Amino acid sequence: MVAGELVQEHLRCDNAPDEIDISCLTRVDKGVPTEDQYSDLMNGAAHPTELVSKVLEQEIPPDEKQAMLPGEESLETKLYCRRFAVLAVFSLYSLVNAFQWIQYSIITNVFTHFYGVSSEKIDLLSIVYMVAYVPLIFPATWLLDKKGLKITALMGAGLNCVGAWMKCASVRPDLFGVTMAAQIMCSIAQVFILGLPSRIASVWFGPKEVSTACAMAVLGNQLGTAIGFLLPPVLVPNTVEDMELMRYNISIMFYGTAIVSTVLFILAVIVMKDRPPLPPSHAQAVLPDCAPEDYSYRQSIINLLKNKPFILLLVSYGIMTGSFYSVSTILNQMIMACYENQELNAGRIGLTLVVAGMVGSIICGLWLDHTKTYKMTTLIVYILSFIGMLVFTFTLDLKNIYLVFFTAGVLGFFMTGYLPLGFEFGVEITYPVSEGTSSGLLNAFAQVFGIVFTLIQGRLTTEYNPTAGNLFLCGWIFLGIFLTALIKSELKRNNVNIGFDSKALQAVPTGSPSDNPTNGVKMQTSVSFSRETSL
Repeated sequence: MVAGELVQEHLRCDNAPDEIDISCLTRVDKGVPTEDQYSDLMNGAAHPTELVSKVLEQEIPPDEKQAMLPGEESLETKLYCRRFAVLAVFSLYSLVNAFQWIQYSIITNVFTHFYGVSSEKIDLLSIVYMVAYVPLIFPATWLLDKKGLKITALMGAGLNCVGAWMKCASVRPDLFGVTMAAQIMCSIAQVFILGLPSRIASVWFGPKEVSTACAMAVLGNQLGTAIGFLLPPVLVPNTVEDMELMRYNISIMFYGTAIVSTVLFILAVIVMKDRPPLPPSHAQAVLPDCAPEDYSYRQSIINLLKNKPFILLLVSYGIMTGSFYSVSTILNQMIMACYENQELNAGRIGLTLVVAGMVGSIICGLWLDHTKTYKMTTLIVYILSFIGMLVFTFTLDLKNIYLVFFTAGVLGFFMTGYLPLGFEFGVEITYPVSEGTSSGLLNAFAQVFGIVFTLIQGRLTTEYNPTAGNLFLCGWIFLGIFLTALIKSELKRNNVNIGFDSKALQAVPTGSPSDNPTNGVKMQTSVSFSRETSL
C-alpha cells in the first residue's frame, strides 16, 4: 500500500512534476501510515520517501524483507459476480427516484386542474429536486466518505420509499402541500443517489469495464425519466369532466410506485456492500482501506476547487446537465404550445429523448473503456449536443409531430449520453479524491444551472414562445463547448492502472552500486502521469 500513498501524494500536489520515482513497492498488510504520519503527509510536514522508510522499518519483519523476490506480484485484485447485483439494485431504485421527479411535469395540465394550482407550482415539484440537492450534497458526500457506500445507498432507497408512501396520502384536491412535502422527501433521497454511479463503478468493477459500469448506473436514472415520460400520461389521462376518476388514476400511479420502492429498499438492504473483499483494480488497491480519523473532508473539497481542469468541467457539466433538466421539465409546455391535445405524444417524445440518451450513454461508456479518450469524446459529444439543440429548436414548430420525435431523439442521444462522460472524466482528473465527492460537486453545479435554466426557459416559453427558451439554452451550450476545450486532460487513475498492468512498477533486489540505501526493494522505473493522447 505504500506505493499507493506516494501516488496519492503526487496527485494531490498542484505543482507536482510530470514524473515521480517511487522508491519501493511491496505488499504490507499493516504498512499504512499512522494518523500522525498521515496528517504530516497531508500538511507537507513530512516528505513521502521519509514516511515510506519509517513505515517499512517499523512494519516489515526481517524475514519478510528477505522473502521479497524479483517480479513478485505486490497487489492482488479480483472481480466478483456480486458487482452485477449491486449495480442492478442501485439502478432500479435510482430509476424509481427519477420517475418520481418527472411524473408531475409531464402531465402538468392534469395536476393543475386536480389541485387547482398554477403551472408554475407544478414546475416547483420538479425544481425542488434541484433546490434540495445543492445544500445537502456536502453532508451526503461526507456520509459517503465516512460511513461508506452501503449506508449512503440505504439512505437513498429508504427516503425514496418514504416519499412514495407520503404521496399516497396526498390524493385529494386540497392536499397539494402534502404532495409537495412528499416530493421534497424524494428530492432528499436523490442527494444520496446521484453521486453513487462513479463510486460503484470504481470500487466494484475492473479498469476495462469501469466506464461502462458507470454508464449503466446512470442508465437507471435515465430509464426512470423515460418511464416517467411514458407512464403518467397513460395512467392518468386528462379526464377534466370526471374528477373522481382522475383521483382514482392518480392514486393507482402513487400506490404502484410506493410498492415498487418498498421492494427495492428491501433488496438494497440485502445486496448492497461498501466494497468487495479484494479490490477490482490497482487504482483501488493502492488507496487506503479506510480514511484515518483526522481525514479532512473540507480539505478534499478545497483541493478540488483548486483544480483548474475540474473547475472548467464543473461549469461545462453544469451547463449541459442543467439544460437537459430544463428541457425535460418544460417539454410538456413546449409541445402543448405548438400542438394542441397532444399530452400522450408529449410523453412519448420525452420517452424518445431519454431512450436515445440511454443508447448514447452505453455507446459512450463502451467507447471510453476501449479508447480512454475522455476529453476528445466529451468535446465531440458537447458539439453534437449543441447542433442537436439547434435542430430541435428550429423544427419544433413546423407542425410535423413525427419530425419532433426524430429531432428529440437526436438531441437526447448526445445530451443525455454526455452524463456518464462527465462523471468518468471528473474521476480521472481528480484521482485519488473520492469519486463521491467529485461526482457530488458535478451534480450540485448541474442542479444550480438546472434551477436557473428551468425558471428562465419556463418564463420565456410562457411569455414569448418555445423558440425563445430553447435559443437561451443554445447560447449557454455554445459557451460550454469552449470551456470543455480548455480542460487540461490528465488521466491519473488510468495511468496508475497502466503502470501496474505494464509492470512499470517492479520490485528488484538492492545490490547495484548505483542503488541508494533502501529497505530491501526499490523501483526500477518511474510512473509517468501523462496527458491524454488521441488515437
